[in-house]
Order: sequence, then C-alpha cells, then structure tokens
Amino acid sequence: MTAQVEELQFQAETRQLLDLMIHSVYSNKDSFLRELVSNSSDALDKLRLEAYQNKDLDVDTSDLHIDLEIDKDARTLTIRDNGIGMSRAEVVDLIGTLAKSGTAEVRAKLKEAAASEELIGQFGIGFYSTFMVADKVTLLTRRAGETTATRWESSGEGTYTIEEVEGAPQGSSVTLHLKPADDEDHLYDYASEWKVKELVKKYSDFIAWPIRMKSETEVDGEKTVTDETVNSMKALWARSKDDVSEDEYKEFYRHVSHAWDEPLEIIPMKAEGTFEYQALLFIPSQAPFDLFMRESKVGVQLYVKRVFIMDDCDDLIPEYLRFVKGVVDAQDLSLNVSREILQQDRQIRAIRRRLTKKVLSTIRDFDAEKYDTFWSQFGKAIKEGLLSDTDNRDTILEISSFASTHSEEGVTKLSEYVERVKDGQDKIYYMTGDSRQQIESSPHMEAFRDKGIEVLLLTDPVDEVWVGSVPEFDGKAFQSIAKGAVDLESEDEKKATEASREVQEKDFADLLTWMTSTLEENIKEVRLSSRLTTSPACIVGDDFSITPTLEKMYRASGQEVPHMKRILELNPSHPLVTGLKKAQAERSDDTDVAETAELLYGMALLAEGGELEDPAKFTKLLADRLTRTV
Repeated sequence: MTAQVEELQFQAETRQLLDLMIHSVYSNKDSFLRELVSNSSDALDKLRLEAYQNKDLDVDTSDLHIDLEIDKDARTLTIRDNGIGMSRAEVVDLIGTLAKSGTAEVRAKLKEAAASEELIGQFGIGFYSTFMVADKVTLLTRRAGETTATRWESSGEGTYTIEEVEGAPQGSSVTLHLKPADDEDHLYDYASEWKVKELVKKYSDFIAWPIRMKSETEVDGEKTVTDETVNSMKALWARSKDDVSEDEYKEFYRHVSHAWDEPLEIIPMKAEGTFEYQALLFIPSQAPFDLFMRESKVGVQLYVKRVFIMDDCDDLIPEYLRFVKGVVDAQDLSLNVSREILQQDRQIRAIRRRLTKKVLSTIRDFDAEKYDTFWSQFGKAIKEGLLSDTDNRDTILEISSFASTHSEEGVTKLSEYVERVKDGQDKIYYMTGDSRQQIESSPHMEAFRDKGIEVLLLTDPVDEVWVGSVPEFDGKAFQSIAKGAVDLESEDEKKATEASREVQEKDFADLLTWMTSTLEENIKEVRLSSRLTTSPACIVGDDFSITPTLEKMYRASGQEVPHMKRILELNPSHPLVTGLKKAQAERSDDTDVAETAELLYGMALLAEGGELEDPAKFTKLLADRLTRTV
C-alpha cells in the first residue's frame, strides 16, 4: 500500500542545473556512473560506521555491496546498494534542492559555458548528472532503522514527485530510464553490459565494496545466472606507487574529492614503527568554489584498518591546507573513535605533524610551472598558516610568493628578494593595500622608487594580519614603508645632508607645531619626511600601530578597537608646503591657512586610499578654494 503522491517544485537554481544536464554540452557523459557508484560507496561506509557506533541499530552488515542491474527491453539501468539509505527529509533536502553550496556561485557558474565541464564536481551535485543519460530517474530509499521507504521520481522538468512506500529493502536504488544511444552526442548505449563493465573498471575499480552484476553463461544449452564482481576492490593507498597507473590515481582523486579537475600532485606515504599508518594525499590543480567559505570542508578521509571512519577529518590536516584531499588509514586506532577522542589522541597529532610537513616540503620542491599553478590557486590559503602554524612558519615563508616592484608581472619568493637586496639593507620592505595600482601610486613609494629599492606589494586581506606577527625572514626584519621613520641614506649621504637637515628642522619648527595643534583631532604629530620626493604630504603609522585597513577589518568582525591617530609627514621641498610655511608665519590666525592645512591632510589621506571622516566638508573647502582661482 502506498501513500499519496506529492508533487514538489525544484529550487530555482536546481531547475537551471537540470536544464543544463538535459541539454548537456558535456562530452564525458560516462561519468554519471562514477557519481552514482561513489554515492553508493559512501552510503555503505556510513552504514558500517553507524553499526559500530550504535549497537541498537538492527542492520545486517555481513554482505554490504553495490548491484548494477540492466533491463535491455525496458532500457533501464539500476544502481542499488544496501547502505545507510535516506529519510524522506534527507531526500527533499539533498536532491530536491541544490544542497549546501552557495546558490549565487552556482547561478554565476551556470552562465559561464566554459565552466560547465567542472560544474558537477565543483558543487558536489553528481546525482543530477543522471539527467545527461536518462529521460526519467527513480530513487527508492529506506534509511537504516526506519520501516518506511521514500520513492522520488523526476523527468528533470522543474518538478518531482515523492511518496512513502512500505516493504522496500534498506538502502537506496537509482533507476535510470535511459535515453536512446547517440554517438554524435557522446551518448553511448548504457543498457549494454560490456559498456557498464568498462565504465566500472575505468572509474570505480578501487571502490572498497564489491560491485556486482548478473552474468549469464550457457553450457550445453543450459543457461546459468551468477553474480559477478566487476571491480578489484584494491585500496590504492595500500599499493606501491609503481603498481598504480596515473589514470587510477586520477579517478581515485575524483572519488575522494568529488571534483573533476586532475590532481596537481600525488603524495603517497607510509609510516612504520611506534604507530603505523598509510596515506594517499592529493594537491588539486584547481581551487574548490568554497575554499574561503565558512562551510568549506576541511580534512581528509580517515580509515582504521581499511574501515571508513569519517569524511573531512579536520584533526589530520590544518585548516590552511584544507584544499588537500585524500585518505589516511591508521592501524592502531579504535573503530569507535569519535571526533572528540581524535582531538586528544597523541597518534593523530603526530600523524597531523608528519602530513603537514610532507605537504609543505612537496610544495617547496615543485618546479616553476607547477608552483605557479599552485600559488595562483591556493596562495591566499597558505598564508593563513603564517598566523596559525608557528612550528612550520619558516617553511611557509619559504614557499610563499608576493607581488613586487621588481616585476610588473608574476610574483617573487622571499629568498629571491633577499638575493637582490642592496648592500647594507637589513630589512624587507613591504606595503599593504587594496590593489597593486593603489600601492604603486602611494606617496610612500616615492623615495623607494627613486633609490631603486624593491618593495613587496601585499594586497590580500590576510597580508594585513600576518605581517604584524612574523618578525623576519633570513635575518631581515619585515618593515612597512607606511610605518615609522624611513632611513634610506647611506652613512656618507647622512653626513652630507646633516647640516641642511638641521636647518630645515629649525625653519619648519613653527609650522610643525602649529599644524600638530590645528589637526590634533585627526593626527598625533606633524613632522618632516625623508620618503617624499614629489608629493606634498603622506600619512604614516607608528612602528607598532595597526593599519586603517586592519582597523576596519576588526570592526567589521565585531571587535572594537580604539581609533589610532597617525603621523602627517611633510615634504619640505614641495611648493605647497613651503607656501603654507610662509603663509602661517605671516598670518597664523587666518582661517584660510587652517583650511589649507585641512586640505593638505585630506589629500594625503586620499592619496593612500583612505577614507575622509567628513567628505562633504572636504569637498566644500576644495570647491571654495577652486572658485577663488577661476
């Protein structure tokens, strides 16, 4: 007896995706089977784990497997497993809607035809790939421990039906009502037994569970039907690298990462001794869409003695390496291990240290081409480790790269910067900002540009934070060109200009005192600058003050920080500054002179990309001043 059939609408983004699948531009339609077999494998893993953890769960785990069943007359292909299954709510949540990925990102990707090849893998929506090869898809599923099953069915045209069913077996079965074969559209005959076997061998041979198909043999006119296991079930991480083909590694990477790109690097590991484990890690060639989202998945799969324990085990890999995918198979952990226990486990901490060092050393040994690909995709994430992983900070600095005034294109490593420094330079100079153009246009750059001193251009938000926590590299301290006093003169140059500097300090003493008093609401001091050559003024911070950008970042995250007053530096050779000195000396009480000082401060603030506290007032002062000149 079945309950009433209910018809529901797909989420809007899901309908767009289904339309893409039905009118697919994908050339590799074969991969639908890999996606469904991978889902079944996950369901079997989860059932065995739940059976270990919940002794009251009444399930039989003695023969967990995946069945593939072909009906040539009806042109259907069914993928069936006796795994964990799904409840009605899970079916609606996971299949009726575009699961947990950001809908805005999906919508944007759907508009990019060039991105369509990676779409399924990027957003973890492999189930929808069935509509590339099927006119109708039927899912029948019963969750372990429940008595009522759920049947879901759709032709992919904007709606689906869902109903409760009694008497269905535990697990899930997906039945595809196949489209006719069309070689020109790369749509093959998936009702063909040899084709299905070929796809299993190609994409899913390493799956740890038996994948079975009915095999018919005829002897002396008598037909016999037997179950044939069509995959080898060999765990790739337990095999020697010489015994595994590149294609096998690629398919296993896609299985564990649910991605469609190829791995940039494969890292097999084996540890013996006090505690034993095997690992097979992959560095992707393309960053996942959710790399910087809060719901981003962190960690690799954890097995114990080849028994799946959990996905995304974040205790095995630090968050800044969250793009690393793969498997760790430990020999000495309990099968009942929980996330809480893992956090305290000494072996897990030791494995984490070794995995982290291995990944970082592998990146350090990349050739130039591979490194450039890696850094363009994952550099921002890696730099987070400069804050969180002090043990490996030196290695992270070694493998980090930054834009630099040395080259208009590409990036430079710190070791390359150090090799190029001028004699006597004991600092690594940098400046943070929103963009390269903004930094290069900043007045702070003028003296460095004139003297040919290289400056690192740091434009990622994380750069604002880590530079305050990392003291030095290779014996050279990091120094912001927008903080503290800048001393770029050699000893001989200092001696030659000492007398003139003293004269300047005396000549400008009254102006500096007056401007410090006039602008005291906004700045803590006005002083002469040694970093300016063409601009009249710039604003700098103390050696240990936080930048305005970092101040804004803290406030945006809900942290209150006191407003930091900074220092206004004047270029004593600029006509505007010398003119202001003369005007102040002759008529210090004139409001026009005070307004000029305010305008000068506002100009310096805008030149560094800052924000005016009162833009309307600044605009009015500027308009009034311009009116008098017309």
